[in-house]
Amino acid sequence: MTAETFKLLAAGLCMGLGAIGPGIGIGILASGALQAIGRNPDARGPIFTNMILTVALAEAVAIYALVIAIIILFVA
Repeated sequence: MTAETFKLLAAGLCMGLGAIGPGIGIGILASGALQAIGRNPDARGPIFTNMILTVALAEAVAIYALVIAIIILFVA
C-alpha cells in the first residue's frame, strides 16, 4: 500500500467518524424537541430557538471534520 492509499483512507475515516457523532446527536436532539413541543405547544418558540442553536453547534463539529479531511487530502 502506498502513501496515497493511506492518505485517502485517513481522510475517509476522518470524515466518517467525524460526522457520525453529530448525526446521532442531532437526531436525539430533534426527537427531544419534538416531544417537548408535543407536550407543551405554547413553548414552541423557545424550544425551537434552542434546538436550532444546538443543531448549529453540533453541525460545526462535522464541518471541522470535513476541513481536517480536506487538509489531509491536499496538504499531507
